This record gives sequence, C-alpha cells and structure tokens, in this order.
Amino acid sequence: MWHAHDGMGWWMLFGAVFWILFWASIVWLLVSVIRPQRGPVERDDALTIARRRYASGEITREEFERIRDDLAGTA
Repeated sequence: MWHAHDGMGWWMLFGAVFWILFWASIVWLLVSVIRPQRGPVERDDALTIARRRYASGEITREEFERIRDDLAGTA
C-alpha cells in the first residue's frame, strides 16, 4: 500500500555521493592548507650570476669580463 518494500532506492546513492564529496573536500582543504604555497619564482639574470661567481672565486677576472662582454653584445 505505501510501497514500503522499495527500500531506500536512489536516496541511498545520493547519500553515498554526498559523503564521498564531503570527505574529498575535507582532504583537499587539509592538503591545500598544509602544502607550502609557491610564490613567484625569482630568477637572477646572467650578469648577476656571473658577478656572484666572480665574487666567490669560481671564475677568473678574464672569464668574468668575457661573459660580461658576451652578454653586452660586444666582442
């Protein structure tokens, strides 16, 4: 008479999808809060790197001047 034998039907599927989405959003939120945020990548230009290498003694004065001249476009 009241169709009590049909059980939960589609509502059961709706509940399962709801809980899957709920826990997935909780996990996503936790991961996004815990993971470090990546800011813009700061890149040094080639001349700055050459100056740093020259100052630390990795390259000689002649190598630095050659690199500087190459970057400036003069030979």
